[in-house]
Amino acid sequence: MAHQSLWSRYLEIPVVTRAYTTACVLTTLAVHMELVSPYDLYFNPYLIFRHHQWWRLVTTFLFFGTLSFNFVFNIIFTHRYCRTLEESSYRGKTSDFVMMFIFGAVATLAIAYFANLIFLGHAFTLMLVYVWSRRNPHVRMNFFGILNFQAPLLPLVILGFSLLLGNSVQIDLIGITVGHCYYFLEDVFPNQPGGFRILKTPRFLKQLFDPVEEDPNYNPLPEDRPGGFDWGAPRPQPEQEQRQDEPRARDD
Repeated sequence: MAHQSLWSRYLEIPVVTRAYTTACVLTTLAVHMELVSPYDLYFNPYLIFRHHQWWRLVTTFLFFGTLSFNFVFNIIFTHRYCRTLEESSYRGKTSDFVMMFIFGAVATLAIAYFANLIFLGHAFTLMLVYVWSRRNPHVRMNFFGILNFQAPLLPLVILGFSLLLGNSVQIDLIGITVGHCYYFLEDVFPNQPGGFRILKTPRFLKQLFDPVEEDPNYNPLPEDRPGGFDWGAPRPQPEQEQRQDEPRARDD
């Protein structure tokens, strides 16, 4: 029963969050079990365009390093804020959420091409965190029970935490930059005088991910309704048949 409960909880995770976090965990486990090598996953433009190793465009976002505190930290943040966005801002708009993923991936890859970065999962996580923080400006945060602050400061707190751990903040700055670009194009510019929405979700993504809206004025035929015809309904009584025949007799 326990595994059934865990499986049902797993299926309750929104589809995009479930797919991305599962891919991240499986990729890291595959590297830990030496089924694949990190050298087969990292972002390398030469190998991508000259040797057609196109999978690197995706796997660079799936590997957070070996099983360690850094991996757990990134997976928790990715799952939490990705799921929160999908269940709130993008509820019923899965295609728009996928479009956000595409924009974030393309923008991060473009910057990484010039910055010579190889693994971009942390930057992608920071992008998700940044967008969530800007859309929830009044939420109070608590970082490891030490620091209290408003949600918009969360990306900067994570950046400072990276500094304390001695990590390079270049990848953090890229994630924040891409997140800010998306937030400006999606939430700020369209609401300005003369503004319009630049990031339009293609129709094929809407058809693929969004549920079909039912027409409230549609009245299905009897055979198309649940249960079809009333084949088992009782026959009308003789008095009812006589009453139904009276209008016909009058017309004759």
